[in-house]
Amino acid sequence: MSSAQVVSVAEESPAAIAGVLAGDSILTINGQPIRDVIEYRVLTDEPDVLLAIDRGGLELEFEVAKQPGEPLGIEVSSAVFDRVRTCDNHCEFCFIYQLPKGMRKSLYLKDDDYRLSFLYGNFTTLTRFTEADLERVITEGLSPLYVSIHATNPEKRNEMLRNKRGAMSLRWLRALLDHGIEVHGQIVVCPGLNDGQVLEETLCGILDEYPELADVALVPLGISKFNKEPRMRAHTVEEAAFVCQLVEEWQPIFQRILGRPMVFAADEYYLCAGLPFPSAETYGGFEMHEDGIGMARAFELEFRGEATDSIGVQPGFFAWVDGAPAEGYRAPRNEVPVATNEDGEVISVPAAPVPVPVLVPVPAATAPAPSASAEILGTKVGLSPRPNAPIGILTGTYGARVLAPLVAELERDDVRVIPVTSGFFGGNVGVAGLMVGEDLRRVLAEEPVGHRYLLPDVCLSGGRFLDGLSPEDLPRPVQVVATDGVALRKALS
Repeated sequence: MSSAQVVSVAEESPAAIAGVLAGDSILTINGQPIRDVIEYRVLTDEPDVLLAIDRGGLELEFEVAKQPGEPLGIEVSSAVFDRVRTCDNHCEFCFIYQLPKGMRKSLYLKDDDYRLSFLYGNFTTLTRFTEADLERVITEGLSPLYVSIHATNPEKRNEMLRNKRGAMSLRWLRALLDHGIEVHGQIVVCPGLNDGQVLEETLCGILDEYPELADVALVPLGISKFNKEPRMRAHTVEEAAFVCQLVEEWQPIFQRILGRPMVFAADEYYLCAGLPFPSAETYGGFEMHEDGIGMARAFELEFRGEATDSIGVQPGFFAWVDGAPAEGYRAPRNEVPVATNEDGEVISVPAAPVPVPVLVPVPAATAPAPSASAEILGTKVGLSPRPNAPIGILTGTYGARVLAPLVAELERDDVRVIPVTSGFFGGNVGVAGLMVGEDLRRVLAEEPVGHRYLLPDVCLSGGRFLDGLSPEDLPRPVQVVATDGVALRKALS
């Protein structure tokens, strides 16, 4: 039987008053076993909740007196209490297959769980979806969901997923749409596999078979130096330009027939092709921001003060296993210091809570000591940069191309953009979310002491980079800044 592990209990909360302790396991709520935070939220929304607890092998019952909607005050260890439904596809383009060995175990977990699609915006192929899953999605209104399409041609989708259920699993997409579930689609475009004519046929198939889709994102595959699939390679400039052109040709078709442009290309395509980004109006309300679509234009609006609030941040790869919030009902992800559900209860994922998206000074672990006496005493001394010190903005190579013209508009000689190339992953990895400590150490070691270095929080999860290092391991002090233009502009002021 599944159970929720209690990590902590808030003082003077209803759960604490009832006697619930950290280390307890919640077996049932009001007599019902709970599989995930979705069921947890529904059941704990009621007044006077009955908890069945396992405490060291002893089963206990606690009556928790509370008001309707009042949080229990419990932090649990995971968003899914039973086993995460893992992916049984073997896609050539899967980035998890391209990770180096020796990283933390959670990063190698492939999920294909519709619950994580609902909770975090993860994309699912639906190859492990069942009738029971459909019934639950419809009954509980688990909307929106995010579905990887890749190709509408059955044989091609089978080939891409390397799964004989790849073709037939799209019937679940049709069923979800038939029942009014909001679904966002994604196509990972692989050169020579599902691009060119195949991609055109896929867009035509979407218009014909799945016109109710909210939108469809075209994203390039990521290639690391650890890639072992001979067919997988990065797009050429010409291929990237073709994708951008195809999107611009199809958007008016979708607009004319469906009343919305439907299909969008990731910002990376425009950077790769050397083309200007579409206007901000093209992206509407930036609903696909987290898929890397419209991020550059959104950042521009934020940085220039044309958007007073953050439009959103990209959680990046591996978000759900390493700190993405587990809100049960689509609250804004990655915008709160801890993971909470709709009731305000803290819900953490196994690795750690989300980093707080505010300006956070981080001391240097290896910064030069200011005096010989400190060295003699063996004390690590970090030099804090003065407030008016020159500023270096650390970002990925893609981010640098977006930031450089914005920083130039400031006409400030004391601010510069520092691109961090990915030696760790190599390949075509250039997004800020995949910056790691090893690469940052290499770059910062060549930078002057005493400057202010700003680091976007999107590359951190629970205070760690993907390679396990932390900001304290860097050779210069850094300031962690929320990954949006509003926060960056404030940090520069």
